[in-house]
Amino acid sequence: MGHAAGLRAGTRYAFSRNFREKGMIRLSTYLRQYKVGDIVDIKVNGAVQKGMAHKVYHGKTGVIYNVTKSAVGVIIYKKVKHRYIEKRVNIRVEHISPSRSRDDFIRRVKQNAELRKKAKVEGEPMQLKRQPAMPREARTISVTSNVPETVAPIAYETTI
Repeated sequence: MGHAAGLRAGTRYAFSRNFREKGMIRLSTYLRQYKVGDIVDIKVNGAVQKGMAHKVYHGKTGVIYNVTKSAVGVIIYKKVKHRYIEKRVNIRVEHISPSRSRDDFIRRVKQNAELRKKAKVEGEPMQLKRQPAMPREARTISVTSNVPETVAPIAYETTI
């Protein structure tokens, strides 16, 4: 048998709504205000067919460059062979959500600013680089208080 290759081919699970999120779209989706320069994630909502992004852009993150009444323009970098091409896609607000990708970075910038200010007052060198989690410290477990248990499978019995 042949295989259809239409615009929405292979999107059975990608465009379906999540568990307990089916039905009416919540009002906060429409009331959220987007500004030029905001970073957004494209997550296509299958309940709204208008203004839907192509399946290639589903799950991608981009920057808003244009805002209209019911849609936004998003700049996405699409990989084509060995290079990235800037694509401008117009998507309705139902299919986007604010990205949380920079939250950790912004939190770290604020924390580093506080550490710099604190180090300047105290006059000590500062360590701002993130350190990887080090191995846990060694410890000895006594066998006298913790008696080892032997674990063995229970023999299977048929009761017929």
